[in-house]
Amino acid sequence: AICLRLSSTTWLNGYLPVDMTGDWIFQLFDVVSLMILLWLLFQAFVKLQHTYQALEDTMPISFLLFPCFVSAVVLHADMNARPVFDALWMAGLFVSVVAVLPQLWLIAQSQNRCEALTSHYIAALALSRVLSGTFMWHARHDITCDPWVEGFNHAVWSILGAHALHLLLLADFTYYYVKAVLKRGIAGFQLCMDDCPV
Repeated sequence: AICLRLSSTTWLNGYLPVDMTGDWIFQLFDVVSLMILLWLLFQAFVKLQHTYQALEDTMPISFLLFPCFVSAVVLHADMNARPVFDALWMAGLFVSVVAVLPQLWLIAQSQNRCEALTSHYIAALALSRVLSGTFMWHARHDITCDPWVEGFNHAVWSILGAHALHLLLLADFTYYYVKAVLKRGIAGFQLCMDDCPV
């Protein structure tokens, strides 16, 4: 998702704020995030391969990627006025929505238990979707597209719908996370997504 977003935001301005933050801050955070992701993948698959939960990590994600790309080609905005890069940005948004599914699947395969750091990461992801969705809601009047139906901006509703779907996917997890934090505090707990004793 980050690479798809960077393919548009590193050299085009359509999906960036028009103030100074759009000049380098957004791209910097995405590049740093990409470097951290690559480092984490190296750690998980090379250095700490023995900790990888291969037996539980069985969700096939590839079948979800094709609909993300097809939907992006059909529903993209035209903020960059370059259809390929507009579609890549939209695909990045759609891929980021389905990217959480393997983690939720892994939690389900682990008897609905989740370590504290993983729980905090998913909670931060939910918060980021709320903030991003709020930003997109306020920017909805600035997002343009070549409408399929006259007077209906399908790109705005696709973007907002993707955010809503992401939050819906995280809703159950967020409920149990907030419940666990209120009961045990934020440090050193193992999240249990049903009423099992911890």
